[in-house]
Amino acid sequence: MSIHLNNAEAKKLLRNKKVIEEINRHKWLESEIAGYDIGFEAAAEDWLKNHAAVWIAYHANKNKQKHAAK
Repeated sequence: MSIHLNNAEAKKLLRNKKVIEEINRHKWLESEIAGYDIGFEAAAEDWLKNHAAVWIAYHANKNKQKHAAK
């Protein structure tokens, strides 16, 4: 699943500590595959392009379930 985030949406995500943890995990995995450190910028760009939509959907659904249980 791939979506295009506008700059404001991407900046908002990049202020989220959990997103930064996911990007750092992604950076580590992709760097291992590449055989060199791909850097945070490349990892963030790739994660936002290829994984953000699934992360957003999962956490939105998780929050809905949490509020429904109350």
